[in-house]
Amino acid sequence: MAQRRPLLLIGQSAGWRNPEMSLGEKIWQINWTLILLTCAVGGVGFAMLYSAANGNMEPWASRQMTRFGVGLGLMLVIAIVDVRFWFRHAYIVYLVALALLVAVALFGSTGMGAQRWIDLKVIQLQPSEVMKVALVLALARYFHGVGLEEIGRVSTLLIPSALILGPMVLVLKQPDLGTSVMLAAVGVAVFFCAGVRIWKFVAVGAIGLAAVPIAWQFLRDYQKQRIGTFLNPESDPLGAGYHILQSKIALGSGGLSGKGFLQGTQSHLNFLPEKQTDFIFTMFAEEFGMIGGMTLLGIYALLLAYGIAIGLRSRNQFGRLLAVGLSCNLFFYVFINIAMVMGLIPVVGVPLPLISYGGTAMLTVMGGLGLVMSVYIHRDVRIPRRGPADEM
Repeated sequence: MAQRRPLLLIGQSAGWRNPEMSLGEKIWQINWTLILLTCAVGGVGFAMLYSAANGNMEPWASRQMTRFGVGLGLMLVIAIVDVRFWFRHAYIVYLVALALLVAVALFGSTGMGAQRWIDLKVIQLQPSEVMKVALVLALARYFHGVGLEEIGRVSTLLIPSALILGPMVLVLKQPDLGTSVMLAAVGVAVFFCAGVRIWKFVAVGAIGLAAVPIAWQFLRDYQKQRIGTFLNPESDPLGAGYHILQSKIALGSGGLSGKGFLQGTQSHLNFLPEKQTDFIFTMFAEEFGMIGGMTLLGIYALLLAYGIAIGLRSRNQFGRLLAVGLSCNLFFYVFINIAMVMGLIPVVGVPLPLISYGGTAMLTVMGGLGLVMSVYIHRDVRIPRRGPADEM
């Protein structure tokens, strides 16, 4: 059977140059449309946090604006750093993120029954969010040096599989099922783009389904309850099913055009739980209706399209896998959050990127977009598939 070619293995040529760019040239190359789309989504977040506080900047909107400003600066700094720097230090970033996950397990802060944060006084750092970006960096670095003929060997996939499973186990112990699922999904996306054959995914999926009864025994009681609530939320409308039932009521009451800004009854009368974080899309849809919700999804779609297009335009495999992998990461953020509030999947703690209130998620998403921008600015840089240290 013929080996499947990597989805992103295009445009490789031995005659590439490694153009050295000045700082001014890099700034000129910044994709301002990507920044504009990012600011548009962030602006929606500010407005909804203002609405969540009943027309007040405190306590959420003002802090979110400060974090967004810091994140925008971080995004631009990361963007102008040579993509070869990120290539050289990809494993270091991964190891730092892994060490932070271990630190959480040892002495992390506990909130709402989960131990997921490290208290840095200025910000409550959530290392699992950092790992989402670090994992893509490490996998892109690994598969960049793997030849097409080697992708078909099972032994070649042992190391990247370990790169995924290690943080997944640590995140599951926090416990955080939603983030561990995202890590697995992003890893699978990078594997696919690198050229791993489809039958391997089918085989792993079959093994996973067979292991479901065993995995069920290791789930926490509240996780089992969430799955049961997902299957039948009406069984406990005032208890476990309350969140999702109120979310569906708010979504439906928004209708086509919504009730208007600051006019959402479910959210402003405090029927809608966690309206500033996990269920912020529900509040948005109640106030701006299906038209507003589809418009926001359209902006997200443009962000994703730009990220994938940037990846396809890159002339090195590391940049291609990095940009597309981070775009997939953004997609999973959006898909899981919106599917959750619509009752299509069980409730998990995944924020809506750039909109939900939260510091670490905001900064890591914008850091990821900065890496995508770095791939765009340095799209013509050549990174050899073998012996990269000789040409760095």
